[in-house]
Amino acid sequence: MHRLRALALAGVVAGAALVPATAAAPRTMAAPPPCSEEPRENPISEFTSYDELLVELDRVERVSTGRVSVEEVGSSNRGRGMMLARVGTGPKVVFITAEIHGNEKTGPDALLDVLDYLGTSDSSAAQQIRERLTVVAMPKINPDGASLDRRGNDLTWQEVQSRFPQLAASPPPWNYITDQRQGDDYSQRPGFDVNRDYHPNLEYQPQPQDFPGSSDQPGWFLSPETQTVRDVYKGLQAEFGTVDTYVDLHHQGACYTVPGTDEFVTMSLSGKFVADPSTPEGSAFADFADTYRPEYSKQLNVAAYNALQAAAEKNPAFGNITLYPQDINLPGTGLGAFQLNGSGAVLFEVRGQTQTLGEQHREMLTKTVHIGLGGILSSVASGEVEQLDPASYDKIPPTDRGQRTLGRTTDIED
Repeated sequence: MHRLRALALAGVVAGAALVPATAAAPRTMAAPPPCSEEPRENPISEFTSYDELLVELDRVERVSTGRVSVEEVGSSNRGRGMMLARVGTGPKVVFITAEIHGNEKTGPDALLDVLDYLGTSDSSAAQQIRERLTVVAMPKINPDGASLDRRGNDLTWQEVQSRFPQLAASPPPWNYITDQRQGDDYSQRPGFDVNRDYHPNLEYQPQPQDFPGSSDQPGWFLSPETQTVRDVYKGLQAEFGTVDTYVDLHHQGACYTVPGTDEFVTMSLSGKFVADPSTPEGSAFADFADTYRPEYSKQLNVAAYNALQAAAEKNPAFGNITLYPQDINLPGTGLGAFQLNGSGAVLFEVRGQTQTLGEQHREMLTKTVHIGLGGILSSVASGEVEQLDPASYDKIPPTDRGQRTLGRTTDIED
């Protein structure tokens, strides 16, 4: 397996935390190079498989000489262990998850590199992060889907009904996949889009009247994968009071461009996932108005954006960062649910899933995630995140999605 070696986060983000977040200067508009969203079979062997993940986490734990601890905190529906790594002893916790969609694979590789760096580096930047933060990472939270290289997990509605007898007469939820999706046939092995299975009420139990639901309504914690992530989050709440920061690592379409240019988007960011619970639009979650911190989410996103703009001096591709669509309301995502519970939240949407790009640009895209995470960790540890202007978030250029509609992309991508 060929993975990136750990980058020195100090070198990546030094001096970047207070760079103003402004849109890149417009370039002459030209037709972008040929790009296709048509699903196809692409090589993925360079990405970290589930078995390789176990080996790598064991290695990182061993070479860290006690700085990194690794444990199995749950099991997927097909019995694969869900792994958690923890490093640092600080009073603020940063929780990072990756590969909730099994065809979005740069996140695990980037997290392994971050853990390797934090576990082995004696740099002042790494020491500051370890002393002031507790970093908790779950690199592969849909291991069944990852092993099948597909978006959804491996779980039938009948299995869900057997675990929740109260749903015996209920229809399957809207996010249950039994057809073709992104080139994969779910007819013989159905599954769920697990990223719609969260609920802001972390004590919620499935109720028949809540089915089949819809994308703008909460999920149900039906899958063992989301149940495990929820339980980890609740455990961190009990230990730290508040989960300061939550970052979820994803992929999006391969062919989006930076506005006014012919440059493909390397990654999109977002800190907005639900309607503000203090407004009429978000009134369904008015009970969370006191814990919702949208300005802090914006500051965290600006920290990631600034680090990537600084890195663009060496590789311009790191600067092709845009803002993910903001007119969405997705309380069934982990980002939406945890943001309502008080966490500053950040979405990374890397260019292209495996069925469109495969391993193309793997090293650069993985490094993009690593740099963005480094910007967040360093700025939270130093306190510089609190100096960032939330208004800079709104200056990040929007994504030019061409002919693709928002409704379709929010249903299949995030």
